[in-house]
Amino acid sequence: MKLSYSVLYPLAVWSFLFTTNAADRPNIILIMADDMGWSDIGCFGGEIETPHIDRIAGEGMKFTQFYNNGKCTTTRASLLTGLYPRKGGRGQELLTQEMLTLGEAMKLAGYQTGLSGKWHNGNKAPHRPFDRGFDKSYGLWDGCCNFFDPNQADPKFKGGKVRFFGEDDRRITEFPEDFYTTDAFTDHALASIKSAVDAKKPFFHYIPYTAPHYPLHARPEDIRKYAGKYDGGWDKLRKDRYQRQVEMGLIDPKIYPEPGPNPDNETWEKGKNENLEWETARMEVYAAMVDRMDQQIGRVLALLDELGVADNTLILFHSDNGGCPESPGGSDTSHFPGPKEYYSHVGENWAYAQNTPFRRYKSHTHEGGIASPLVVRWPAKIKPGQTTHQVGHIIDFLPTFLALGNTDYPADREGKPLLKEEGISLAPLLRDGQKEIERSAPLFWFWAKNRAVREGDWKLVWENKTKAGWELYDLSKDRTETRNLADQFPDRVREMAKLWEAWAQSTDVKY
Repeated sequence: MKLSYSVLYPLAVWSFLFTTNAADRPNIILIMADDMGWSDIGCFGGEIETPHIDRIAGEGMKFTQFYNNGKCTTTRASLLTGLYPRKGGRGQELLTQEMLTLGEAMKLAGYQTGLSGKWHNGNKAPHRPFDRGFDKSYGLWDGCCNFFDPNQADPKFKGGKVRFFGEDDRRITEFPEDFYTTDAFTDHALASIKSAVDAKKPFFHYIPYTAPHYPLHARPEDIRKYAGKYDGGWDKLRKDRYQRQVEMGLIDPKIYPEPGPNPDNETWEKGKNENLEWETARMEVYAAMVDRMDQQIGRVLALLDELGVADNTLILFHSDNGGCPESPGGSDTSHFPGPKEYYSHVGENWAYAQNTPFRRYKSHTHEGGIASPLVVRWPAKIKPGQTTHQVGHIIDFLPTFLALGNTDYPADREGKPLLKEEGISLAPLLRDGQKEIERSAPLFWFWAKNRAVREGDWKLVWENKTKAGWELYDLSKDRTETRNLADQFPDRVREMAKLWEAWAQSTDVKY
């Protein structure tokens, strides 16, 4: 039976007070990287030092077929609501009153809720984190910022200064000399988690880091670790990562053939900047940003051990979209990667390597834009060292977490109907070890006129730049989308296109 929001809350609290099996109601920590490629972490073939993320994978489970929305704002909206974005994610508030958020959902389940990091789903009432169910919130209500001084307007950022907030919508404009956003977000998360444990409450905490999104800012000691690491260029980096992925058994080269460069990529010899120090520093600083994020995740794991709650805490790490090819301001070598004074980015060629072995990147609907490297750990339930090929999507988080919290999705909010959840619960996989959960509906994507639908192993994708029409791929045999089968299966193309068009109409997408 589906209950209303107002009725469900006291029942959820009552249920929590009298739950006998604590392992059925885990604490949950959801961590998300910003603009990080599929292969940037060690357990997915990367050379960047990520021992703590790798520990989560080694002591838990890796998902090889997990998806995001390919874009920061729409991913965040879907992650929070368990719904596809309406109107394609443009021209409207991403969170409406007919949507339930993760913060609200987990409060219904009797959890203390918190957010530390990048919200990016509205900066005015009633769309701020504490308006939408988060007891404790700290960070950016808008997009990314200067990592060392969020109040400093970046010279290439047309939006000027961003707004940084603490508890109770208190705007912060002054930051200490040693401030760094990745560290500060973690400090707040640790304090919030500790307060929940001290209060003997289960907790849900969401940590959307801004690393490694541009601007490329990192601490000198982290950058030094990667000096000279990328002198061979992006072609060699992609080749090395691909080889490691094959050797570690993450990918089968027969199913994941190397698709080669994207149309806007150049070879290292042709595309590298004449200022090689600047060119390689872009990737060195990017790696340092991922490294620092991993260090902070290590602090989270250490606190869970210290508080004695690690065994019954589900911790998840993933990325909001593929590596980022965006180049705001162009290739200005006077803006050297690293220090807070400058604003720089990796560009499309390094992003090509970050997304090994896939095609495309952020904002596209080929796998390089929408595939996410998800790792999860829950020692009380998940056996270590597992890899699953279960197809999952960020819209699955909300129904999964509600199921783990023993709480139903409410039918309405104060008498007004809520939109029905669109994801599926992956709780049987996480809690009970079920091998595969069948999806009853296809998965859909849209951004910047790029489109895709996945039904079973079949994927139909539309790349707006090429104007080539629909492309069809059998992902069970060609996950890297190298063999377009549209001409061989025109009936399947028509039927799947109709599915996408019906979905677009139902979510008010204009295309």
